[in-house]
Amino acid sequence: MGRYLVTGSASGIGQSVAQALKAEGHQVIGVDLREAEIIADLATAEGRAALVVEAERLSGGVLDGVVAAAGLSRADIADVTLAVNYFGAVATLEGLRPLLARAERGRAVVLCSTAALLGGDEDVVAACLDGDEALAQTRLTANPWTVYMTSKLALARWLRRTAVQPEWAGAGLLLNAVAPGVVKTPMTAPLLADENMLAMVAQANPMAVKDYAEPAEIAESILHLLMLKGHYVVGQILYSDGGTDAIMRPDTL
Repeated sequence: MGRYLVTGSASGIGQSVAQALKAEGHQVIGVDLREAEIIADLATAEGRAALVVEAERLSGGVLDGVVAAAGLSRADIADVTLAVNYFGAVATLEGLRPLLARAERGRAVVLCSTAALLGGDEDVVAACLDGDEALAQTRLTANPWTVYMTSKLALARWLRRTAVQPEWAGAGLLLNAVAPGVVKTPMTAPLLADENMLAMVAQANPMAVKDYAEPAEIAESILHLLMLKGHYVVGQILYSDGGTDAIMRPDTL
């Protein structure tokens, strides 16, 4: 059985991933602000560093897979949302890469989103990709309401650029992503409970199916990428969105 680390493991998609892995008999190291093997605040540099130290200790120095699922969608605390969604995810994956490299087949999956299809603040995205967190936060103050789509857009671009590098694919480590559409989680519950907000959500997320996803459905997609035995799936974003991507970008391959 394998050793896996999952951020955001206390609720939502991260919790479903952790439960699915445990059900298959794997060791799971959960990371969250509460109810997890590692208690760490990924909005802070200290929390990110603590995650790596504790992961090394609890895993014995080897991880078969990492799932970066921690995330927020709150524009009222846009600085925290950006810090967790982008910089926390990147720090997690980069910090744990040496542990993945010690496994027979290291695999990593990051949670992106169809929100990235809506665009984002390109100035903030550029600062994110440059690794300049202070500048990204400063630029975000101009349009804080874009933080979720912007952070997920930056993360998707980081994934595509990073997965093909020698230290990842070149070393046999597969880095891919799942981009969910609307999922029934504690994060989206307030939106789905408000009729006015629900109409806006439906307009921004056209679907070919009749209902939004349960977290377990997204976890299934994540586990698919996490358990790849081959070496040829690199830097891919698997849209688990009820058809949103295909509807919005029918001619984009």
